Amino acid sequence: MNSNEYEVLIIGGGISGGTLLYNLALHSDVQSMCLLEKYDHLDPLNSNAHSNSQTLHCGDIETNYNREKAEHVQGGAELMLQFVNNGSGDATLKRNYGKMLLGVGDEEVAFVKERFDLIFDLYPTLMKVGPDEIADIEPNVALVDGELREESIYGLYNPEGWAIDYGKVTENCVAQAQEVKGKTVEVKLSSEAIKLTRTENGFEVKVKNGDTLHCKFLVVSAGTYSLHLAQTMGKGKHFSVLPVSGSFYFAPEVLHGKVYTVQNPKLPFAAIHGDPDMTKPNTTRFGPTALMLPVLERFNAKSAVGFLESFHFSKGTATTLFHLMKDKDIREFIYENIGYEVPIHGKKSFLKQVVKIVPSMQLDDLDFADHTTGVRPQLIDEEKGELLMGAAKFSDGDGVIFNMTPSPGATSAFANAAEDLVAVTQYLDKQIDKKSFKSVFGVLPS
Repeated sequence: MNSNEYEVLIIGGGISGGTLLYNLALHSDVQSMCLLEKYDHLDPLNSNAHSNSQTLHCGDIETNYNREKAEHVQGGAELMLQFVNNGSGDATLKRNYGKMLLGVGDEEVAFVKERFDLIFDLYPTLMKVGPDEIADIEPNVALVDGELREESIYGLYNPEGWAIDYGKVTENCVAQAQEVKGKTVEVKLSSEAIKLTRTENGFEVKVKNGDTLHCKFLVVSAGTYSLHLAQTMGKGKHFSVLPVSGSFYFAPEVLHGKVYTVQNPKLPFAAIHGDPDMTKPNTTRFGPTALMLPVLERFNAKSAVGFLESFHFSKGTATTLFHLMKDKDIREFIYENIGYEVPIHGKKSFLKQVVKIVPSMQLDDLDFADHTTGVRPQLIDEEKGELLMGAAKFSDGDGVIFNMTPSPGATSAFANAAEDLVAVTQYLDKQIDKKSFKSVFGVLPS
């Protein structure tokens, strides 16, 4: 076989690409595969621990999930946890942080109580906690100067909460894949795919460094760049990308675990939360903010070109943006998040959100977390004139898959990779090693 010919080629060296490479190498009879990453290292963007919430999202404290969605994401979270426990060989990939959903004020307190009744049977360790119990678990949430805060508060608490270093998970997966004997498992860094072409026998991928690679099955898991690459092949022409970036603020260690607030159901973005940072000892991180920006990478101005190529100034995008901006709650939310980025004013404004979680927090306790952010590619359906939430994937069963936005983020990476594993092996008439897969994940791929 030519050194630039593979059965499977994966574009994107983040958590989505890394987990699929691992599955193909360790749990299938696919013999040759290659992972392309345009940067000189793995997990350079959203999978990096500095660019995401580091949370294993199970649906227990995420109030934007209905029961069906909560049950679905719980399954994906379990696959990630099973890998970390049984397949990674590295206990440092996870850390136990209890998770709390905090309701502040009578309306939110009533909502939190109803939320428990809706989902408690899905989460055996989930419990209701009142003010005194919250004070025992997270004293800085419930107390001010040793006394219970003025507002009514109530929470759902799950001691079985986990933080995951998804960047290290990516690196672990790729390292294990490369150690497999008797297979061709290549990782090409500093290799940016610039053109994808369907050929008689599969696909041709031209790389910016001059290489030309060939494969029988192509998987594109390039985050914000996936839509543009899909559209070069005629896929997803009626979609536009809407990049949403989130920033964080650092504070001293004021929380023992993760504390999430109730999300406004009108807002398509996560509510502010606070939690310990896995990579920064004795620090609590608050965020994320939500800022729509015309770039595919937060601190790479050149990525604005990619945005312009995958954002279409059409009637559908105009309709979507109009509907977003005409809603008072969404409009004010957007303006507030723009303000969070303004020096001095931003910190003062953001403090109002933080004191909902930690009422004694002071302005001097907050510091903007520079270069601690990622970009989530939301999609606009131009035909329907609406913003799509949740996962986005293009797959027509024709030998190519484009993964745009996993949901809920990196938590679902192994669930998504299992789905792609099935698609790849079926298309190539290959077999999944169900025994080895089940030995790690406890279930069969689906």
